Amino acid sequence: MDRLQSVEFEILKAFVSVCEKLNIDYYLVCGSALGAVKYGGFIPWDDDVDVALRREDYETFCEKAPQYLPDRYFVQNYKTDPKFPPAYTKIRDVRTTFVEKGSEELDIVHGVYIDVFPLDGHPEGGIKAAFFEAKKRIYVWGISSQFRHDSAWKDVVFTPLRAFSKLFRGCSFAKRYDKAAKSCPLERSSLWCNYGNSKLRVEYAPREQYKDGADAVFEGLSVKVPSDYDAYLTQKYGDWRADLPDDMKVGHHNCVVCDLDRPYGAYAVKTKKGAVRYSAKAVAKEK
Repeated sequence: MDRLQSVEFEILKAFVSVCEKLNIDYYLVCGSALGAVKYGGFIPWDDDVDVALRREDYETFCEKAPQYLPDRYFVQNYKTDPKFPPAYTKIRDVRTTFVEKGSEELDIVHGVYIDVFPLDGHPEGGIKAAFFEAKKRIYVWGISSQFRHDSAWKDVVFTPLRAFSKLFRGCSFAKRYDKAAKSCPLERSSLWCNYGNSKLRVEYAPREQYKDGADAVFEGLSVKVPSDYDAYLTQKYGDWRADLPDDMKVGHHNCVVCDLDRPYGAYAVKTKKGAVRYSAKAVAKEK
């Protein structure tokens, strides 16, 4: 493990410990599930940790985890950090800094994190499903509009959405997306969906892929991954057992500031308009 992965691993251990105390189930998902199954830990070039819980367990975790987690960890979602755009949760280490490209102008907690996703169902039937997908697309675009993008056409589309969201204290789209997702109970659905991670259909898995989870090991820690992890990983990554070309062995988070020794507040800069922006220049000036 490198230093960033070590910080993330400590957060993961704390997460697993809380789930055990609350007697709730979880799964390592996405690249973390792949890492556990294929590498016994982090994918060597990976730079994050992803976990998921059934919606009911997710709500329990978000409500009760702050009582059990060390003070250095912050459970971040649109309820605890009103300007946080996504409709899922991060557990942040507030002693550190990890500012991703596009989020520099978000006045939120910016520590190193792991992602915690809720699993929800999907509407049955053509019309209901189509209507849900249409709403979901609007909410995904609304959430995406809160971040800065290096794209002229996205700026044109996202600017009015960003202005609309500011009228509702920044979390309007996340709150609505969350409400829509929760309207699809898992017990009535043949699909379990991780709506927070992606708008792509590869995040819609038959419930049989998850079930009660399978045992795996992640950097020596006993963890759970989806029961039929072969089908789950094949759906997401294709031939997941094959080796990747060297040019694809890169992390997928574009980080503009990463400091494992200073808290994110050290990088806050006040703009002329009174807003907050996070920049490496703040610390550079001190030097």
